[in-house]
Amino acid sequence: MEAERPHKNRITILLSLNAAAILIVGVLIASAIWFNGGVTFRAVDERSDIVADATGTMELLESVSDSEASINLDVIGNDDYVSAASHEFDSSDVPSDQLWNENAITIYATPDTDICVGGDLSSLGEMYWQTSNSDVITGFYDSARTWLGYSDDTCRYPVISGTGTTTITAGTYDGKRKDSITVTVIDPPAEQWKHEVLTLVNKIRIKNNLQKLAWGDTCDDAADIRANESMQLYAHTRPDGSSWSTVCPAPDSGGVSGENLAIGNAAVSPATVVALWMGSESHRANILNPDYTKLAVGFVFDMDSTYKTYWSQFFSTY
Repeated sequence: MEAERPHKNRITILLSLNAAAILIVGVLIASAIWFNGGVTFRAVDERSDIVADATGTMELLESVSDSEASINLDVIGNDDYVSAASHEFDSSDVPSDQLWNENAITIYATPDTDICVGGDLSSLGEMYWQTSNSDVITGFYDSARTWLGYSDDTCRYPVISGTGTTTITAGTYDGKRKDSITVTVIDPPAEQWKHEVLTLVNKIRIKNNLQKLAWGDTCDDAADIRANESMQLYAHTRPDGSSWSTVCPAPDSGGVSGENLAIGNAAVSPATVVALWMGSESHRANILNPDYTKLAVGFVFDMDSTYKTYWSQFFSTY
């Protein structure tokens, strides 16, 4: 008599771009979207370096699960998986007629950094910002990404159009301050970032007295396929109409698997995407599921696509 094949549980979790702001506010920082005083940015000489508002209405897509596991859902401190370092430039040594004490910075094209002036320079009055190379930075949105920890008072979200170098020039209309900084934009290190997600997840699991996950070699390619497929169809259904789990099905001996997805401008680094998932109870349940033994991570960055950054987590026992 043939042995009964173990039932394959499927846990599917979806994190939308639209959920990003709601979740990250609870995980990172709560702040206003519009100006609350301080610096106002606008283009000079009728140029349009200020592009448009980068924020919008946010909503959470419904998550789906076929099984219920007894899971410790205690949330550890944010500092365990999100950098607490300030993103604003240190202004302690900025000359009185300038805005930065740096001459050059390098950022990832995701982009992972808003461009900011020093935190104690927020009473400068109305300012202008310009970019010298629109093939690298086209301009700036008219608000910072406050859900990532940037301040609307002192920062702006750059519209990155390619890799390379540009010079950002900013100044006050009264002429008292003017400065330039060289910004080099590089591609994100995809393979490094994927493994950093595993490291962050394991740090969280250890804090919750769970075993570390091994890299999911079996489903490694599958995770990248799912990240790519989310560019075409952002759902747990694959573009061909089949279930997400068909990309790396359980072996004949059985097994369980689960999926987390995330896309968009709040998932711009390993730390931010893990923070998003940990900010949702259903996504956190996958990360803290004691049954899983392996994790494969998929990551795609496409400058020309709608949402640019696409992440997948494929959890499994095989």
